[in-house]
Amino acid sequence: MPVIEPEEHKALRAAVSALGHKYGRAYFTRTVEEGRPATELWAEAAELGYLGVNLPEEYGGGGGGISELSIVLEELGAAGCPLLLMVVSPAICGTVIARFGSEEQKRDWLPALADGTRTMAFGITEPDAGSNSHRITTTARRDPATGDWLLTGRKVFVSGVDIADATLIVGRTEDTRTGRLKPCLFIVPRDTPGFQRHQIDMELSAAEKQFELVLDDVRLPGDALVGDEDAGLLQLFAGLNPERIMTAAFAIGMGRFALSRAVEYARDRTVWKAPIGSHQAIAHPLAQAHIDLELARLMMQKAAHLYDAGDDIGAGEAANMAKYAAAEACVKAVDQAVHTLGGNGLTREFGLASLITAARVSRIAPVSREMILNYVSHQTLGLPKSY
Repeated sequence: MPVIEPEEHKALRAAVSALGHKYGRAYFTRTVEEGRPATELWAEAAELGYLGVNLPEEYGGGGGGISELSIVLEELGAAGCPLLLMVVSPAICGTVIARFGSEEQKRDWLPALADGTRTMAFGITEPDAGSNSHRITTTARRDPATGDWLLTGRKVFVSGVDIADATLIVGRTEDTRTGRLKPCLFIVPRDTPGFQRHQIDMELSAAEKQFELVLDDVRLPGDALVGDEDAGLLQLFAGLNPERIMTAAFAIGMGRFALSRAVEYARDRTVWKAPIGSHQAIAHPLAQAHIDLELARLMMQKAAHLYDAGDDIGAGEAANMAKYAAAEACVKAVDQAVHTLGGNGLTREFGLASLITAARVSRIAPVSREMILNYVSHQTLGLPKSY
């Protein structure tokens, strides 16, 4: 793994940064206030090939990997306009379909995900399951007469279902040999009969709305199943590891944006005849925030490199660490940025106040920091399992 980014990655960063700054924080904030996604930015990013940079070339993608896609999301976030749906549509759903989908599923979905004309949401969290994916109760059973699948269950905190063309649903099927339930993935089109959505009233301001889903004997054709029915956790974590890496990119970009606003303010704001940035009480916490973000990025790059190299086990450990480090660095950077600006940090003009709650999302989703610490203490350090 190269510690220094190759020139093509530097060029990608510069190009995406230019696109992000063309729209900027004011545009992104306006779309949130209007209750709509950033469709113009999404469309232009797709046109330039950024949304599908991780997808196979033969299906209209850029032929890169999560390494490249994480750069795109980080730089858009650093410009003040992160596209949360990138975590879900090309990263989770696109990756799972590219790795495990049938040829028909790949032809049907990957070109459209790459050019931005179609999007997918991802449904895994349940009211009574939370972080424990082994307790998922959404079940899928075969109709012996037709071979169709029938899905029944509930999902919560599913982003962007109202604008997505389909949702990749994590369900469970019964193993005929053991009787145990095993996870499987199904593509559920938005308007499928019995597939109901209810918007969750959130105080968090975001372009993508959150939904609870109810699946009441949702009938799907046999080919709605993605991959092998017996693959189980392998296919599930093929999507969850990119999700963690992309969440890290989302957090790092957000932290960089907040830090840049604080640094600019600290250079210009003068009290007692000197810029406030000349005082160590201001300068040192900002320097520390920068260091923490840079360290988190290195771990994110390692995780992306391992995933793109096909090391799913190594990528799982690194992706969890990257997500943890990025979330902590982001929360601290946003907090210090707001503190640096004082009262101005809470004004609409500087665009930082809304990041206070947004930054905390990266600590909670898609997995809490406590569950990551459980993973590292048990899987990496070999300590007894506590849960």
